Amino acid sequence: MKETIIYLIRHAETINENGIRNTKETSQIINEKEILSIQGEEQSKILSKNTELKNIDIIWSSSFARAKATAKYIANTNKLPINLDNNLSERKLGNLKELGEFMKDKKTKDPSQEQLLDVKFKTSGGESAEDTRQRMTKFFDKILKEYEGKKIAVISHGGAIKFFLLNWCKVNDDVKLVYENTVLDITSPCLLKMTFRKNELVNLKQIK
Repeated sequence: MKETIIYLIRHAETINENGIRNTKETSQIINEKEILSIQGEEQSKILSKNTELKNIDIIWSSSFARAKATAKYIANTNKLPINLDNNLSERKLGNLKELGEFMKDKKTKDPSQEQLLDVKFKTSGGESAEDTRQRMTKFFDKILKEYEGKKIAVISHGGAIKFFLLNWCKVNDDVKLVYENTVLDITSPCLLKMTFRKNELVNLKQIK
């Protein structure tokens, strides 16, 4: 049976901006426009040279600026266009005041981590971990049918990736994802190699 390889990638480091929350833009627009830092651009260049990411057949990315900026180096190395799908976007944050209330006294100080523990929580206009997991799964089901036996790079976001991985991973006491006793580090950037037969995951490992 043919194996399909998906390289699931979290975008590189983003720029640290002060005062952005004082604009009249919605949290969704702010999230979509966030860009890579200079360090993030360098990380993306280095990532694109990883031997695992050579001879890729197709590249898919979230339409958010930071994901496309990470994907462009992989695309250039492989001489491929970038295909966009909104199902790969970061979860919708929605009402930031409500999100702040949710995060009061939380252990990790990271909303995406805390939503691993409360998969139904969402703010007004936002998405839950379960909402995000379902749309991510819909995208992957589609490409596993269309590109069986291919090598596919998929660039997405921390929360979206974490919630998608709940299909196979458990959450430990430190609120980290664990796959077959291995703790996954979904920081920016990260590279996960997923091996599928049809739509069955047969192996998942983190590539350093």
